[in-house]
Amino acid sequence: MLLLLLLLLILLLLQLLLPLPPVSLPLPLLPVSLPLPLLLLLLLLLLLLLLLLLLLLLLLLLLLLLLLLLLLLLLLLLLLLLLLLLLLLLLLLLLLLLLLLLLLLLQLLLLLLLMLLLLLLLLLLLLLLLLLLLLLLLLLLLLLLLLLLLLLLLLLLLLLMLLILLLLQLLLLLQ
Repeated sequence: MLLLLLLLLILLLLQLLLPLPPVSLPLPLLPVSLPLPLLLLLLLLLLLLLLLLLLLLLLLLLLLLLLLLLLLLLLLLLLLLLLLLLLLLLLLLLLLLLLLLLLLLLQLLLLLLLMLLLLLLLLLLLLLLLLLLLLLLLLLLLLLLLLLLLLLLLLLLLLLMLLILLLLQLLLLLQ
């Protein structure tokens, strides 16, 4: 792309030094005859616009990658917090089991502690389900971001192909 820009600048300087008669374009968009320096300037502006579009798409890709990294970090922090909560609940369960072993003679207290154990087990199951849901959401977000990256790459390829075709057509018209 930079080589094409340099070639256009050299052609423009040569045209300014050695003026030639105007060249007519048999295009439906430009049916009038235009001088060659103006045509070269138009082509140069078109190339600059396409370069700006490509730079914008690359910036979008970088922003998407940064968002993906931030989401990954946040989800990892949430998973670590949930794992810490699970460890704390397991420690509480162990303490309650020790208390149950000490208070086997008292049936009422034993029933109460068993109910607490059941509640803690239910809480553990709910936390595990939340962990699974977070992992599924992480996978879905990763898939969506990968799809967006693929779409942007396809758009970049299409823009490059359009640029090459337009340059070929303009060079054929300038010959």
